[in-house]
Amino acid sequence: MQRLTVAGRLLITVLILAALYFGLKYVGGVDLLKKLQSRQQTTEQTDSPSMPGNNDEASSASTDNTASSDNSSESASEASDSGPRKAFDYTAQEPVGGKLKGVVELGASGFNSFIVRVDDQKRWKLEKAEFGNSLVIENMATDQDIRDGLKKYIATMLDFGVGGRDIHFVVSSGAVKAEGTQKIIKVLKSLNYFVNTVTPEQEGRLALRSVLPGDFEDKAFVVDIGSGNTKISWKEGGDITALEAAGSKYFQNGDTDQKVYDDVSAKSKQVPSAKRKTCFIIGGIPFELAKQVRNGKERYTVLKAPGDYKGENAKQKAGINIYKAIADATGCEQFVFDWDANFTIGYLLTLK
Repeated sequence: MQRLTVAGRLLITVLILAALYFGLKYVGGVDLLKKLQSRQQTTEQTDSPSMPGNNDEASSASTDNTASSDNSSESASEASDSGPRKAFDYTAQEPVGGKLKGVVELGASGFNSFIVRVDDQKRWKLEKAEFGNSLVIENMATDQDIRDGLKKYIATMLDFGVGGRDIHFVVSSGAVKAEGTQKIIKVLKSLNYFVNTVTPEQEGRLALRSVLPGDFEDKAFVVDIGSGNTKISWKEGGDITALEAAGSKYFQNGDTDQKVYDDVSAKSKQVPSAKRKTCFIIGGIPFELAKQVRNGKERYTVLKAPGDYKGENAKQKAGINIYKAIADATGCEQFVFDWDANFTIGYLLTLK
């Protein structure tokens, strides 16, 4: 009886253990299967390409929100200082027929070349332009640097179809002050070319001749911010007034921002009030500022207000200081950068 009882107990124990074993195995298997299925689904959602209507929408929404946020910040920043920029709706007259002429500007910060087509009415169109660095004002350009640079520009113009007698060289008034300018003149003479030099006042008048449309002579003025100096000019009747102020490398001379601001401001206030609505502006720093807001390949770009720009280096900061002084002194409503104009083109317009 006792043995049967023990055997029975053993049998019952075995049955219970077996039931527990198979029961746990089943339950664990189901849970494990669920876990594996869950992991597989997560992996597929993560690794699979985005599908239309799902991740693409989320991604697009995220991108749109970011862009919207950026645009809002930009608009808010712009509106806080200058308000929305107005487009400049004007189309310059193009030459009828005309002749190709070339000019190389020997500036304080670079050699720039321009090929234009000019007709007998002095209407012109820029056909080709090249820009380069020279370090003339720092007196770091060697005779060979100058010779190679000038030969390159001459060859380009000849290949484009400009006649040898229609290639001209003009030294900017800022570069004239640099010791290295004599190197340029020496090299050009060795190449049998004549070098034209201009005073700041002459350069200001030439800049106006190049950039100021006839329709704006009675309601606009012109600014040319160069490295060596700044020219402020306007036209009254048949006379052109041009004033010289510091250029965007004034810090190299030890001049302070405040000193230059005050000087530029005083000279800008001489611009007649009737001509302060629009300013046509050219030069190295305006070029860099216009690049940031240019719309496609437009010829005329309206700059943002000076306070909307942040200089990336000493020269830009100095140029913006000059720009701000002019804007503050005149209260000008819009500064229009002309991508094609240059004072040396104005020089070409004086030739027969």
